[in-house]
Amino acid sequence: MHNYLPTLKQMQYLVALHEHGHFGRAADACNVTQSTLSAGIRELETLLGQTLVERTRRVVRFTGLGNAIVEKAHRVLREAEELADMAAAAAPLVGELRMSVIPTIAPFLLPGLLPRLRKERPSLKLFLREEPSAQACESLHHGTVDCVLLALPYACGDVEAENLFDDALFVAFPGDQSENLPAMVSADQLDPSQMLMLEDGHCLKDHVLAACNRPELRAGARMMGTSLHTLVQMVDNGLGITMLPQMAIEAGILDHTDIDTRPLDSDHDWRTIALVWRKGSPRADEFRMLADIFRKHQAD
Repeated sequence: MHNYLPTLKQMQYLVALHEHGHFGRAADACNVTQSTLSAGIRELETLLGQTLVERTRRVVRFTGLGNAIVEKAHRVLREAEELADMAAAAAPLVGELRMSVIPTIAPFLLPGLLPRLRKERPSLKLFLREEPSAQACESLHHGTVDCVLLALPYACGDVEAENLFDDALFVAFPGDQSENLPAMVSADQLDPSQMLMLEDGHCLKDHVLAACNRPELRAGARMMGTSLHTLVQMVDNGLGITMLPQMAIEAGILDHTDIDTRPLDSDHDWRTIALVWRKGSPRADEFRMLADIFRKHQAD
């Protein structure tokens, strides 16, 4: 056995630098000074006898060995997190829990849910991180978060999931176009040249395309929005039509607009909201308890 082994702290510093690509931002993420983080990484390089990071004034560049060690460090840190999870599982929903939530869920579900969670589980310290689906799943598998509030279907890797509820999709039109609309709108009635969609990286865009089963909608979409609120403003200004989930409508995203909506008539006119976590996590029972709280909130 080696006399000196890398510490978890040194690996955390290295992983943070790799994620943020900047010593200052990495130090902020680790809640340490930049000099402390830099010294920790230099100690790791001295211990290994190898350069892991090439430092210049403008760029932080990892060597090939540095990238390989970052990948291994992710696994080591995740295993260390699971050791702590085993202890946390003995007292479910107590202490810290880190959860990523995607942007097409967070502003619509959390404002009503969080007060209930604080009331029912006052000893739970929930740390939230809003990020698109791909980044959320990456954070999950790197151990940055413990679970993800996600919309399915989505390929999130080797995970377990508890489905919470189905979230129907609606077509949103400018108010002056709504007079002759049918009670439900089928996908073949949508004009690709009028469609406004979210940017790539948002799983809702893929759910909309799958629900419509019309590949030309992707190519024909006129504009891309960074958020559902941006799309709503575009539609309200007569720039086109878009697709909105029921939870956003019920949360009041259309308040003070002249937008009208119709349900989408499709074989897959919904997305499924789910809580997902790493397969084999020792906190699985705890996450199922959390999912039950989410389901009860939605049913009330």
